[in-house]
Amino acid sequence: MKTRTITAIVALAIFIPILIAGGIWIQIASAVLAFIGVSEIFIMKKIMVLHPIAILSMLIGASLTLPNSYFQNLWLKKNELFYVFILILLVTIVISYQTFTIEDAGVIAITTYYIGHGFYYLTAASNRGLSYLFYGLLLVWSTDIFAYLIGKKFGKHKLDPIVSPNKTWEGSIGGTLSAIIVALIYNSFFQIQNNIFLLILSTLVLSIIGQLGDLAESAMKRHYHVKDSGKILPGHGGILDRFDSFLFVFPCLHLIGLF
Repeated sequence: MKTRTITAIVALAIFIPILIAGGIWIQIASAVLAFIGVSEIFIMKKIMVLHPIAILSMLIGASLTLPNSYFQNLWLKKNELFYVFILILLVTIVISYQTFTIEDAGVIAITTYYIGHGFYYLTAASNRGLSYLFYGLLLVWSTDIFAYLIGKKFGKHKLDPIVSPNKTWEGSIGGTLSAIIVALIYNSFFQIQNNIFLLILSTLVLSIIGQLGDLAESAMKRHYHVKDSGKILPGHGGILDRFDSFLFVFPCLHLIGLF
């Protein structure tokens, strides 16, 4: 617990100033986080991160975090670059049929896209304004913290005993209700939504989506028989362990029109 607490304090001391500074700093941070996040997929799959496909995937994941404007004067736009990446994966199946399968290509393509675009929308929220960015952050943090505390105290009914045996329905519901309360308090100081009903509804949906992101990453770890996605954050695991909910929530923040 001590190691976990120290890591959290140090990480926040680095992360929060970057978020406040915004601009190029958060773009760099998002690219680095995506690069590391994609590498953790290869670690879980037990593929060397120095493998050419792994290096290419990490670079593509990082490139997906960049604004579309960065690609305006380039030969390939961002979506075209990702399509070329897909073609390379498919050609690799042909060249390395015995060691690189269609399943490998599918997992790598899906997770690279999901991680890269997830961190892209973290940057996009920052560009929309700090109030929107911190709404998303507080929503995820309050859901996670109170789901853990309420689940530990009152949890009796398992949410998904196969994928994540420690999570309970009581914790999940408590985390979502707590996120709604936090959002209402936050909105009273930094108005991000004039319609309170829509704020409650948005927070309810996003809190559930964040928990699904957590469970999706747990399912990946369960599939690959690993406890954590990585070891870069002592006591917390890897980047995907800490940002699994964010990678679901921030794109959905955009989809529902908050930025």
